[in-house]
Amino acid sequence: MEIEGRDFMNTPPLKTVRFGGNVVATLAKFKQGDTSDYELLKHQLADPDIKDAQIINWLQEFRNCVTQLSKDHEQLIYVALRLPWLGRSPAVVEEYLAFLSNLVSAQTVYLRACLKMVVSNFIPKRVKICEGGVDISDSDDDDENLPRSFDQCHQALQLIGRYVPSTSRFLVPILIENFPFVQKSSRTLECYVHNLLRVAVYIPSLRRDVLELIISRMLKLDVSAPRGEIEEVEENAVQQEMKGEQEEEGLFDMDEDVCSVKSSPAGTNVMVHPVAERLDTLMVVLLAFIKDMCHVNGCLDVERTKDLYKDLVCVFDKLILPTHASCHVQYALFYLCSFRLALAEAFLEHLWRLLQSLSHPAVLRQSAAGYMGSFLARANFLPVATVRACLDLLVPWLHLYIASQDSGSRAYCDITLHGPFYNACQAVFYTLIFRHRSILEGDMKKGLAYLQGLNLERIVMCQLNPLKVCLPAVTNMFAAITRKYQLVFCYTIIERNNRHVLPVVRSSVGGDCVSTNTNPLDSFFPFDPYMLKRSSKLIEPLYQVWEEPADTITTKRVRQCSDADEDDFLRGETPETKGVMGMTPGSYESHLHSPSSVGSPPISFLQRPF
Repeated sequence: MEIEGRDFMNTPPLKTVRFGGNVVATLAKFKQGDTSDYELLKHQLADPDIKDAQIINWLQEFRNCVTQLSKDHEQLIYVALRLPWLGRSPAVVEEYLAFLSNLVSAQTVYLRACLKMVVSNFIPKRVKICEGGVDISDSDDDDENLPRSFDQCHQALQLIGRYVPSTSRFLVPILIENFPFVQKSSRTLECYVHNLLRVAVYIPSLRRDVLELIISRMLKLDVSAPRGEIEEVEENAVQQEMKGEQEEEGLFDMDEDVCSVKSSPAGTNVMVHPVAERLDTLMVVLLAFIKDMCHVNGCLDVERTKDLYKDLVCVFDKLILPTHASCHVQYALFYLCSFRLALAEAFLEHLWRLLQSLSHPAVLRQSAAGYMGSFLARANFLPVATVRACLDLLVPWLHLYIASQDSGSRAYCDITLHGPFYNACQAVFYTLIFRHRSILEGDMKKGLAYLQGLNLERIVMCQLNPLKVCLPAVTNMFAAITRKYQLVFCYTIIERNNRHVLPVVRSSVGGDCVSTNTNPLDSFFPFDPYMLKRSSKLIEPLYQVWEEPADTITTKRVRQCSDADEDDFLRGETPETKGVMGMTPGSYESHLHSPSSVGSPPISFLQRPF
């Protein structure tokens, strides 16, 4: 059917069809009490099949009377803000951005509504999928326009920031409020976190708040997926896959020389554990952000790196350090410190100050000691000179502490009284277990003289008895190594401790007998082996794996397993503890920073495909 040579059925109308008067007339009628056209206008704006030309016409009329759109018309504005502008033609996007800029300039009362609209589009839209006659809501992860839509959202946010300098003050609570629940899909979490980090690039004053928000949510995932649980799930998946392949080969493979190679969980980068998979996805995004923020054209930018380090250390003190048994999130700082030795030394100095500080709670000082020992042991980018420098701080501090307690009334083994001391002892033992060979390499005589100069015998033999409370795996390996080099003989003390059934922590109800606790310090080593598959590619080159000394005999049971399975002498020795986010009051209250204008241009992190 054609009219005047035009295909009527396949050609959109030349002029948009609308009902009621223009916006100015509708607002005038509304003011007089006639709401019929007003309701009709809201209905037309909410039409899911609204055309581009209609959107442009309505937005132009709104712009012409923006000064009249007071608080009385908030329902109309909320409908207008929900117009489907993302992914539309450039003309629609341009008109919508102009409408936003005019609205927030003339009517700042709508600033929060505009910010909420933008932030709500930081995740894929939800679509309804009909399966078996049932409507299932799911995220539209396959939308090809998603990167373009996200770019347009950030364009809108930067535009609002130009016209309203206080945007950053209102934005942080909205970012927190709209953060997806941690049980949402990996894709949804990835998109939102990526967009938050993009905001932190062009509004630098919000970066610390953004990192705090992201890391707090990642810690919830981290403590929900203990290392032992991840290992069990992944190993079970591999065994099930191998069992299935063997059964299939027995049924169908008649040729012994031909074996089918099939993809399995062990051969993919996808984590079988669902929480670990979500955490791995977010770690990939966070580590990519850290790398790209610190490098410009492939070269390390020292000033930018220092600024990011300061932000991450603040978040570390507030969130990561008080969280017990997190396994992976702390590797963000581990990765950043690998960029430059000065950063690693600054981090160690920071931990050292925390350990010494009497103004901090004992539990935080103990955690700082654990981080210090684990970092010294596991960071392969630390030279031996740095390790020795840290030992030269820790060991004299231990000797001073022993001297201060020897003549006092508290010179006995009690974790509640001497917790930081015991954790510092374990940090020294743990460091020497991993680093003694590098200390002795090159010049065995000088290395031995240095180790003998530490006077480890005094620490081991003191009345505080650190070998009694340190983790047995650490105690046994330390005893074996120090015996080999004739530094100190620990086995007499270990045997005596094993014979005594005295309580390490006195019972408040009296009595001598308590149940045996193999981990009285509630020890955890923050930089134990990294379990996440995709993000581990950035961590593995920086990581010092455990290498069993060939000629060292320990009291541990010898386990027959491959190097891939046995990458840590603590494996199976540390009792599994549930992660606890032990936050101080106000940990999740974001600090508000002064607003900043739109800043640095996009960097490579922003161009990563979705």
